[in-house]
Amino acid sequence: MLEGIIRESIGKKASKELKRDGYLIANIYARDVKNVYAAFKLNEFVKYVRDKENLAFDVSVGGKTYNVIVEDYQKDPVTNFLTHVDLRVVLPDVKSKYKVPVNVVGVPVGLKNKGILVQSKRRLKVECLGKDLPNSFTLDVTQLDTGDSIIIRDIEVPAGVKILEGDNVAVVGVLSA
Repeated sequence: MLEGIIRESIGKKASKELKRDGYLIANIYARDVKNVYAAFKLNEFVKYVRDKENLAFDVSVGGKTYNVIVEDYQKDPVTNFLTHVDLRVVLPDVKSKYKVPVNVVGVPVGLKNKGILVQSKRRLKVECLGKDLPNSFTLDVTQLDTGDSIIIRDIEVPAGVKILEGDNVAVVGVLSA
């Protein structure tokens, strides 16, 4: 579990000092949950989020444990380091909107026919209860030839999950070069 600290001051000066000491500034929030202003060690946070298996993960701040997802983040434009992250608490019995990643597996047949694999959607907007939140949508593209694509209505959606994109929106396809 990822351990963090509560920020006593949320001012600019205090944030700069924490960043100088190697911390990542974070806000933890949800509906009917009091906002928590936190900070995590930057390197630990990046390693933990990169190696996690589920979309939602646990963090411990100020003696309380929260099941959260990364809602948004900001990077420094020059160094490309994370500077700020928004973590939203996943409430199991509350219907909310989430962005779920799309994973593509396999090598399309169309690549041998001089096609190019194009993934137009990296994340899909869904609405579901926190307990029904899928970790990702995995799409097998091995059968795609040039001109073929996988659209929203072709994706298997778990029970209780509704995709908030149009049914005719292409997620991944193979274009002719």
